[in-house]
Amino acid sequence: MNILKKMTTAVIGICCSLNAFAQQRSGGLEIRHLTGDYYIYTTWHEWAGKLYPANGMYVVTNKGTVIIDCPWDTAQLQPLLDSIEQKHHQPAVICIATHSHADRTGGFDYFRKKGIKTYSTEQTYQICRQKKEQEAAFRFTKDTVFRVGQHVLQTFFAGEGHTADNIVIWVKDARILYGGCLIKSVDNQEMGYIAESNLKAWPQSLRRLQQKYPRPAYIIPGHESWASNKSIIHTLQLLEAHAKSNP
Repeated sequence: MNILKKMTTAVIGICCSLNAFAQQRSGGLEIRHLTGDYYIYTTWHEWAGKLYPANGMYVVTNKGTVIIDCPWDTAQLQPLLDSIEQKHHQPAVICIATHSHADRTGGFDYFRKKGIKTYSTEQTYQICRQKKEQEAAFRFTKDTVFRVGQHVLQTFFAGEGHTADNIVIWVKDARILYGGCLIKSVDNQEMGYIAESNLKAWPQSLRRLQQKYPRPAYIIPGHESWASNKSIIHTLQLLEAHAKSNP
């Protein structure tokens, strides 16, 4: 009886673990440690009839936490803030968006009400205003350095690609290149949403990015896995394949 009971308990445990994993991969909020004070968080949103993951990053400093890009699933805005405070005992103080789409700026109004300073480029701000979507409270007109506590983040506009306004964020001390939607994960086999893309400029923007930051330790794409550091090369290959099939 004891053996049977143990086997039953083990099976139940495995089923519960698989169920939790399935839920995690199809919705909710997932936070994973990247390195040092840097964490990647993922939320899911339905697009074209399927759930897709979107990545954001946050940085814990002794002056508060910096969030890069808003959760795509707005139901996870408060859970993200709660998780940050519970885990790190630091409130979120700044949010920086890397372009104008809702998977980057969709939490600006909520964050502003919570006293979090929201930032974007002037170009992103103007696109959001034109579309009557959520705008940053603060904006910058050129590549900008954010110094928060002991950490430094550098924004960089490599050129048009996924959108006209897409920027990346470089963290020199940890050699993290947060590429957002300018960079496609190696998991992506299609270009995805390109209605606002500049397909001709995109390859040159990526090459400019490679020249600027030739040896990143981590490359974080806007969607799917960041396990491979070949995502920029993969994005170039996707663009080349797309160009050949759409002459």
